[in-house]
Amino acid sequence: MTLYPLARSLLFQLDAEVAHDFTLSSLRIAERLALLKCYPAPPVCKPRQVMGLHFPNPVGLAAGLDKNATAIDGMAALGFGFIEVGTVTPLPQPGNPKPRLFRIAPAQGIVNRFGFNNLGVDQLLRNVQAAKYRGILGINIGKNFATPMENAVDDYLICLQKVYAHASYVTVNISSPNTKNLRALQEKEALSALLAKLKQAQSRLADQHGKYVPIALKIAPDLAREQVHEIADLLMAHKMDGVIASNTTLSRDLVQGLKHAEETGGLSGAPVREKSTWVIRELAQRLQGTLPIIGVGGILTGDDAQEKISAGADLVQVYSGLIYKGPGLVHEICRKLT
Repeated sequence: MTLYPLARSLLFQLDAEVAHDFTLSSLRIAERLALLKCYPAPPVCKPRQVMGLHFPNPVGLAAGLDKNATAIDGMAALGFGFIEVGTVTPLPQPGNPKPRLFRIAPAQGIVNRFGFNNLGVDQLLRNVQAAKYRGILGINIGKNFATPMENAVDDYLICLQKVYAHASYVTVNISSPNTKNLRALQEKEALSALLAKLKQAQSRLADQHGKYVPIALKIAPDLAREQVHEIADLLMAHKMDGVIASNTTLSRDLVQGLKHAEETGGLSGAPVREKSTWVIRELAQRLQGTLPIIGVGGILTGDDAQEKISAGADLVQVYSGLIYKGPGLVHEICRKLT
């Protein structure tokens, strides 16, 4: 873990997406060669029951890092209590043109405009089935870029049906800023219709497979208080199982003047921490414990994770923090939350 600053300095010499792909490949190789067996287990952290599932520790990998589920076993060796893969779409798609991933190192931020680049849900499921990992696995689903917004629900239902038997829980991503008009699904009427269809499908699939798979909704940090409360009310009305707050932000208030700050896309890392925590706090006050919250956004220290828990999150996820702090961050958070 102490070697990570050196590794980071070398990785940061590479294009950000090249470094991302190289890291995933290296993790896969290390796991296959059993090199990760030497990696220390994280400190014992109080297990939690959330969404009816048993989480051995509350620190998870956020969606987006392993879109195609190619490095599940390698990620599991780093000590995560749960892993979320995706976002995956019904059909493969290349995403937006490169370059599309940028570091804002002075602010410990990252801008991405990937656009749900992935190999499609069928390939993701082949990778999931090939993995040895048997812990909590979330699968994050989205819509294809070419699917008209009026047919967006169909894409989510296709993905839900395909991943249901293989997921511990399913996350519905309606908050990426990199698929045109996707965030419009957060509006009241569209969201209510989507949630109703998802719950109908969930009930049918639960009967078909003989198991209940929770569904969580992932929302944006760029919402007004009234919108957050409206979403919370709909989550309760439709008896959803959880909510993840939050996705990346379109705001550049905290990175103005820095290199790459003006690149289009969603900003993650330290600059989104306060926005994410604010959304969690608003959700918690409105939901009053009726459904759990998974906190993600700007977690780069154990204190950041504790802030999310104190605001009302039941679990936390990391992504950008791994880029800047390395896998030791999982251990640091576990020690803080013990």
